Amino acid sequence: MSNETEVTRRDAGELGQRDAAGRRAVLVPAVDIIEDKYGVTVWADLPGVPKDKLDIKVHGDNLSIEAEAVVPTPAGMSVTHSEVRTSRYARAFSISPDLDTSKIDASLQDGVLTLRIARREAALPRRIEVTSA
Repeated sequence: MSNETEVTRRDAGELGQRDAAGRRAVLVPAVDIIEDKYGVTVWADLPGVPKDKLDIKVHGDNLSIEAEAVVPTPAGMSVTHSEVRTSRYARAFSISPDLDTSKIDASLQDGVLTLRIARREAALPRRIEVTSA
């Protein structure tokens, strides 16, 4: 990411299967971050995550995304092989003071979370009218 990006990563990369305390580790979802003069759009890949298992929080200049994938096993069947055992996702970002955290729109469709964070009005570019003396 460039130095101009308004939302920055704070995670340490993918975690192992278990942390030092033996707790289930989490997957770090892949994200794309696009910036324009009106704000920032974040797309996060969260396959298998339903809306009710998604938790997005903003506290100060921190944005966190936590989610749990739900992969149902049909009745009468059992899992005999699983490539990904961890079904929890977590990602954290620092947010620029130029962005208005009270104006975040979130949507989840087809396993992709879209967050649109508007730029504060005072940070928007504005045209200065010039008068002649």
